Amino acid sequence: MNKLQRMGGLAALYEAAAYIAGMVGFLLIVDVSGVTDPVQKVAVMAENKGFLYLMHLIIYVIWGIFMVVLSLALYEREKENLPSVSKLAAIFGILWGCVIIASGMIYNTGMLKVIDIYETDPDQAATVWLAVDAVFSGLGGGTEILGGIWILLVSLTALRSGSLPRVLNILGIIIGIAGIASVVPVLAEILIYIFALGQIIWFIWLGIFLLRHE
Repeated sequence: MNKLQRMGGLAALYEAAAYIAGMVGFLLIVDVSGVTDPVQKVAVMAENKGFLYLMHLIIYVIWGIFMVVLSLALYEREKENLPSVSKLAAIFGILWGCVIIASGMIYNTGMLKVIDIYETDPDQAATVWLAVDAVFSGLGGGTEILGGIWILLVSLTALRSGSLPRVLNILGIIIGIAGIASVVPVLAEILIYIFALGQIIWFIWLGIFLLRHE
């Protein structure tokens, strides 16, 4: 169990680091989301395909793998205290991780295919990308309901059992509610930012705690 807790702590720290890397990479280095014209967006992707492929590998595919590890570590920690709720939390955590993995793979595979089409038919490439992007957004961040449910369940379970710091659990409950409420379109943009920024703090705190209390 101690080894799994250590792996969970390292996984939580990776999740936070990947969030920070994504914010720096997509806001300061290549801001694809800031390009509104579909053809121009594909052109930007073609110019930066190596960077974009690596970023989506780091912050989606690998991130999702570590989420599965973290979910199992937290389940092992809580299964004796609240077995039913902790099992439900683990299911949502693993599901969230798998969805994030799938979205990253869809983005990278779709991007490479669209770039190939762009070389001969930019308009068709833009049309294909709109379809790929819709699927990617739906899975990987259009809303944060799966992540919100997972963090909420983990925090409520730990608050009940006292296995994690109380303030960390309260923060997790707030973040979880924000993630779930992001399904409301008018609130989605601001709540997703709150969810993402809050998670960085939550993951770092959780990771350090798990490493110190194996």
